[in-house]
Amino acid sequence: MGAMNQPTPPDEADLILRISKRDQYALSDLYDRYSGRVYGLALRVLEDTTLAEEVTQDTFLKVWDQAWRWDAERGKLSTWVLTLARYTAIDRLRRERRQAPLNPLDVDELANLIGESSTVDGASWLSGEALRPLIAQLPRDQIEAIELAYFKGMTHSEIANYLGQPLGTIKSRIRLGLIALRALWVRAE
Repeated sequence: MGAMNQPTPPDEADLILRISKRDQYALSDLYDRYSGRVYGLALRVLEDTTLAEEVTQDTFLKVWDQAWRWDAERGKLSTWVLTLARYTAIDRLRRERRQAPLNPLDVDELANLIGESSTVDGASWLSGEALRPLIAQLPRDQIEAIELAYFKGMTHSEIANYLGQPLGTIKSRIRLGLIALRALWVRAE
C-alpha cells in the first residue's frame, strides 16, 4: 500500500473539520504545521521571498475558504495543502509574467510517469524533497527541462522558446528524463 493510501491521522481530520467550522485556532495549528513547507515550495517556484510569503498566506486563505474540498480518501491533508500551494505559486508566477494560464507538467502526471513508492509520502513528493536527489543524477539538459516544466509551470513550447531549442528536443529531454527518473525511483525503492 502506498503512502498516499494510508489512513488519515484523526487529528488531521479533526483539524480540517474545525477549520471548516471557522475555528481560527485550528487554522493557526495547521499553519504552524505546514507553513514552512508551503513557503519552501512557493520560494522554489517563485524565487522571490516576498512573493513566496504572499503565496503562503494565500494558500492558507484558500484552506480557510475551501476546507470542505479536502477528501481524506484521496490523500493526506499535507498533500492537499502543498498541492494548493503549488498551484497558487504557479498562478502567481503567471500573473507576474502577465501570461494566460497554460498547461504545465502536472504533479499527478509526473507521479504517474515515475510511479508511487511506499517510502515517500505525498507531501515530500509535492515539495520536491523526494525527487531532488534523483533529479540531480540526470544530465543537466534534462534537469533543466523537467524543472522548468514541474517547478515553473512552463509548457513544452514555453521551455523551447526560453531555451532557444526545438520543441521536439524539449519533449525528448523531458520524456527521456522522466524515463531515467522512473528507473532511478524504482532502484531507490
